[in-house]
Amino acid sequence: MRFMILIKANADSEAGVMPSEELLAAMGKYNEELVNAGVMLAGEGLHPSSKGARVRFSGDARTVIDGPFAETKELIAGFWLIEVKSKDEAIEWVKRIPNPMPGTETEVEIRQVFEADDFGAELTPELRKLEARIRAKAAERP
Repeated sequence: MRFMILIKANADSEAGVMPSEELLAAMGKYNEELVNAGVMLAGEGLHPSSKGARVRFSGDARTVIDGPFAETKELIAGFWLIEVKSKDEAIEWVKRIPNPMPGTETEVEIRQVFEADDFGAELTPELRKLEARIRAKAAERP
């Protein structure tokens, strides 16, 4: 089972305040534990929403909205993608994260990633083959 671990943004992360050396070291140690346990697939911090954009879809129309975005509590400051046996195991890993926003209340969200089997019959054998080809090609990327 794959899980996306989402670190919620706060005013400091949205202002571009960089983590301290101590926090970077603690996060590095945590990331190393994830890698050594064989569960980490990816993990990164994100630039503030002021450097981002959203694309709004309305029928065939696309509208680009440049950041920053107002609702800080709904924004993401970073993420991990992990592969574990259960949601309980994902929770146990998340409980070990060094507080990503020291001195403030921080929220970390855990969301399971869909797997091919979750889509049932709608994911036909042809679509499964297409998905497998796409994943294989993406894995070849240097």
